[in-house]
Order: sequence, then C-alpha cells, then structure tokens
Amino acid sequence: MKIVDARVVVTCPGRNFVTLKIVTDEGLTGVGDATLNGREQAVAAYLTEHVVPVLIGRDATRIEDTWQYLYKGAYWRRGPVTMAAIAAVDTALWDIKGKQAGLPVHQMLGGRSREGVTVYGHANGEDVDGVLAAVARHLDEGFRAVRVQSGIPGLEGVYGVSSAAIYEPASAAVPTESVWSTEAYLDHIPTVFARVREEFGPGVKLLHDAHHRLTPIEAARLGKALEPYALTWVEDPVPAELQEGFRLIRQHTTTPIAVGEVFNTIFDCAQLIREQLIDYVRATVVHAGGITHLRRIFDLAALHHVRSGSHGATDLSPVCMAAALQLDIAIPNFGLQEYMPHSAETDAVFPHTYRYEDGYLHPGDAPGLGVDIDEELAARYPYTPAALPVNRLQDGTLHSW
Repeated sequence: MKIVDARVVVTCPGRNFVTLKIVTDEGLTGVGDATLNGREQAVAAYLTEHVVPVLIGRDATRIEDTWQYLYKGAYWRRGPVTMAAIAAVDTALWDIKGKQAGLPVHQMLGGRSREGVTVYGHANGEDVDGVLAAVARHLDEGFRAVRVQSGIPGLEGVYGVSSAAIYEPASAAVPTESVWSTEAYLDHIPTVFARVREEFGPGVKLLHDAHHRLTPIEAARLGKALEPYALTWVEDPVPAELQEGFRLIRQHTTTPIAVGEVFNTIFDCAQLIREQLIDYVRATVVHAGGITHLRRIFDLAALHHVRSGSHGATDLSPVCMAAALQLDIAIPNFGLQEYMPHSAETDAVFPHTYRYEDGYLHPGDAPGLGVDIDEELAARYPYTPAALPVNRLQDGTLHSW
C-alpha cells in the first residue's frame, strides 16, 4: 500500500492547528497532529518542504521504518519542530493501519487495560472563592481529578487563570508580558489548597502546575508546604534542562512530581525515569514523536514505577487527543490524562468518536484513531498569528513563563 498524497492543513477554528493528512493508493487516509503552539508555521514548513516529498511512494504499512527514516535520515535530530513533524506522520500511519485492519488503534497496541481513561480538568479563579466555585463546577460535571490554579494577590495575568470559557494563552501576534513574584506565589498557594481540602474533603484528586517557574529549593519548599493536602502531583516545578535539580526536590518532599509536556524524545526523560526522580511523565503524542516513540517512553517509565500523565490542553487538536486515548487505554502504567474540551468550532473541523462521560474519556471503537479533519470547513478558518506570553520578575528580569 503506497502513499500517493500528503497534505498539510493549517486552520484556526478559535486557535491554530497543523494537521497532516496522508492518502494511499488503496483509498485509505490517515491524519496526524503537528501543532506546536506559537510555532505552527515552522512545523508546517518542515512538513511541506522536507517530509511530504519523501513520503510519496513509500509503503504506508512500514510505520517503524518510516519513523527511523525521518529521525535518523534528517541527521539533525530531536527538537520540537522535527519531532512534531515526525509525530504527524507516525500518527497518520497508525490511523491508516487501524483502518486497514478494521480495528481501533488500541487493539493493535494490545487491547484495553481499563474501561475508560481518567481525565482531569482545569479549575481556576482570580481568588480563592473563584477557585472553590470552579472546583465545584468540575465535580458537578463528573471530574474525579482537578488541576487547581489561582490568581496571586498583587499580580496580574497569572498563568492558568482566565475568565474565558476556554483558556488559550497564545492570544496576540507579538508576545504579551506578565509580571511574576515567586515569593508571593509560595506564600499564597498553600492557603488555596488548605481551603480546597477543607471545602471538598480528601476524595478528589488535586493537581497544581508550577509551570517551570521555581528553583529546585523553591520547589522543595512548595512540595513540603503542600504535603498536608495530599496532591496527586505538582507539575513542572522547575525547568527540566538541569535534571539533577530533581534530586534536591526529592530529598525534601514526598509530594509527587509530574513533568514532560515539552519533552521531545526518550532522551529528555530517561534520567528522570531511571532514577525515579519523577512520578508522572507528561510527554504527548504530538511533541514526542508520535504513538511509536511515546510508547517507548511509557514502556521505560513502567519499569521504574513512573506513570503517564499526558498533556492535553487545547493546543493539541482532537487528532492528538484521539491518538493519546488509544495509547492511554492500552498501556499498563496509565496515570491521568489532561482534558480541556475544545470549542464547538474546533470539534466541527475535527469530527471524532471519543466522548467524555462521568470523569472518563472513551476512545470509541471506530477503526484507526476515530477522528478526521473536514478540510472544506477548515479552509474557512485561516491561520491567525498568535504567540505565547513571556514572563518577567518585578525588577524586569526575564523569567520562565
């Protein structure tokens, strides 16, 4: 079965997405997500200029060989642009493979290991009362796990806090800037979780995202302060480039750690996994080289008591979510799946069979991934430049956003 066409579709039904659609000589098609938030056109160009020309005429059934060809054959390996492009191809080929077999992809990954995929939602508020109301809404919607983010007194534009129904931080062609105070943050966040636990008790899983903004000792202080509230995890406590820093965090707190939404390959997290310095790895299908490579990451994690906790914000299209669910439901060491519902416009452009019900996502049993792109509808939403914000300390020093 040969690849006869591969189209790159960039569309913006509320936010930008990059999708690769592969067509075979047997009439089967497959889709893959190639979205890189704020850098979408870079991946689109990589696909159009460097990947699509070498796909035409290749055997669509040779998924592993194609992955290795695109990874090793480029010579310049790794990086978010390259790996997102490889992920799009890999995911689309798995979609085709499933359709060829007449099976959902998870059946080709070993079948279901669970009945549904436990997801967590985002509860945020400008103040504690707003946070409590948001948590209550999520619990009413059936969520069993909730990420809690709060405004910080004296700061504006805090990450993860928005009055919009769908939070999308990439909102301007030129990055907006916000001001940050670690001291104010560390003082305030434990008081937020004290109120949440007091209000909702011990049953609900609570999570929090520090978004790379702390040093290891600051992260250790936060983790220790949050221990009485039994969080399921603190996400991205520090930038992960210096992975030795996670040892220091481990020495001071038993609060579980999740990291990895910006990881691109197994080499980004191998040390963290082997040394058991993290509890959840948050790498994604689109950013970590597709289903083929993310499965390798999760298999390594399974050997070291590390569970999955994949990123699932709205910068990942329904194509990526559909692929993630196929993997989530099959692997033995699944932990949680982030889930932010897309807009009605996005869902219309990407019709899919997965569904949310009572705190779980279900991938469905359609052959392949169970998702597609309506190219005619997608064409009605042209690309709109949108960049992620940047962060500065109160003295003007650039800081991790």
